[in-house]
Amino acid sequence: MYQPRVFVGTDLVQLDALFAADPFATLVTQDDTGAPFASHLPLLYHRDGDRVLVEGHWARPNPQARHAGDALLIVHGPHAYVSPGWYPDKLEAGRVPTWNYTVAHLRGRLDTFDDEASLGDLVARLSRHFEDTVGGDWEFDPADARQHTLLRGIVGFRFVPNRIDIKLKLSQNHPLGNRHAVIDALSSQEMDDARAVAALMRTTLP
Repeated sequence: MYQPRVFVGTDLVQLDALFAADPFATLVTQDDTGAPFASHLPLLYHRDGDRVLVEGHWARPNPQARHAGDALLIVHGPHAYVSPGWYPDKLEAGRVPTWNYTVAHLRGRLDTFDDEASLGDLVARLSRHFEDTVGGDWEFDPADARQHTLLRGIVGFRFVPNRIDIKLKLSQNHPLGNRHAVIDALSSQEMDDARAVAALMRTTLP
């Protein structure tokens, strides 16, 4: 990932926030020929100090379920178009359109598992976490033969990154007047992402 110094995020609390806002991430691996392969997955995220653990599963027929090893996980944050017409210095500086966004790239190794006990525990924790986010009450019941049989159709994984790059492209390379103007403009937009970017921009102001 192209990472100018001014946009580098250095606090893992920023990664916590990205996962909390959107735990549906992109996992990229390589097949036997070296070609990239991507899956889009809901994930469980855990952090203890500097140690991060990400867990999830694939449908067993997914080819990526056989790609244990090096992987790249992309965690997507809010993003929004920025019009050059919003900048107070647009004429004298010759400003052009851009896009503000936050994202994280995690590199590490995948460990897969398919024993029923571990899969049942994972599905129970995944469902409990996401049911809570929607006010639902569905629970995985390992005593239900129908649900237990479905575990044979998935493969689980654990991912521990050894490198984490966080990018916060939030107009930090612009004069303060431009940054305030972009915050005001994005705050007035109807799109949730635009308002979220504006809120993040406020946290970067001196």
